[in-house]
Amino acid sequence: MASLSLNSFPLQPPSQPRKLADSSCSSSLTPFNGGAAGGLKPIVVCGNPPTFVSAPGRRIVAVGDLHGDLAKARCALEIAGVLSSDGRDMWTGGETAKAKGGAVFQVNGNHETMNVSADFRYVDLRGFDECLDFLEYLNDCKNNWEEAFVTWVGVSERLKDFKMSQQYWDPWNLVKPAKPTNTKKDMLPFQQKDLGQRQQGVIARSTLLRPGGPLACELARHAVVLKVDDWVFCHGGLLPHHVAYGLERMNWEVSKWMRGNSDSFGMVYSPLIMIQSILEETLQAVGAKAMVVGHTPQSTGVNCAYGCSIWRIDVGMSSGVLDSQPEVLEIRDSKARAIKSKRDTFRELQIVDYT
Repeated sequence: MASLSLNSFPLQPPSQPRKLADSSCSSSLTPFNGGAAGGLKPIVVCGNPPTFVSAPGRRIVAVGDLHGDLAKARCALEIAGVLSSDGRDMWTGGETAKAKGGAVFQVNGNHETMNVSADFRYVDLRGFDECLDFLEYLNDCKNNWEEAFVTWVGVSERLKDFKMSQQYWDPWNLVKPAKPTNTKKDMLPFQQKDLGQRQQGVIARSTLLRPGGPLACELARHAVVLKVDDWVFCHGGLLPHHVAYGLERMNWEVSKWMRGNSDSFGMVYSPLIMIQSILEETLQAVGAKAMVVGHTPQSTGVNCAYGCSIWRIDVGMSSGVLDSQPEVLEIRDSKARAIKSKRDTFRELQIVDYT
């Protein structure tokens, strides 16, 4: 699970590793206490991190696993109707802006916990390089986390374009002969240099994402299970014993571990539920109509099962997974439908109504 938007407008990106709110239940996420048009009631959030959300009358948009693919993430938000398609990344939610009573939530999954655990087996090699580049940029910003964190997306894209141009289009690269590498003597200097760079990248990623690290603290602000009205959102699935254990307790323990205040984090996620009776028992225990999950790529796109009491929204959109067309799930008036992009264009929408 990547994120879900209420009224289709996310909050501003985090400015620094933030402390969680002290209160367990707060009324509205907006500075105007839910000043939404049309007399909507304010959004009420309970739990720390957010676990239970009351958002009556809101349109909910859920986006599945992104796996770091920014281009596909942008496309998914365009499909959802909240991001401009002109490349300016302008929010187009209209009256669903934060000041009008909207909000955004992120749900952590196994890859977040794996990274905080220093389990980097699925990390692209370029992910280590980017962490090293980010720490250097943070140093250039005089360790101003807010400035570095908020501006890094644009800086990173320009840096990648620059490196690509230098690597492939430098005139010298087009004419210089390839260096022979068929002997151990020729290979050794390159290997040593590459190994040193990779080690630095691993150290940089570990520094940012270790429990108590700045990026781990950002992740700690998010839940692993979130219930919005009568819909429950989680990454891989939820079982009755999770509900009995306590959703707020589970979210708090994972958050505490990510912030470096605990050595363990208990239960996090389960595989996708395939037994209808267990699903029904879980939904009844948590007081939900349906469950929305990611984790397992769906080659057929967003779909539902068991009378649409479970929705599977990981479509494998990332170029590192299935490289499929982005799709999102929209919930209005407690009815859900999949919004899909047509094969030949991201801008024309094909909407499939299930419930």
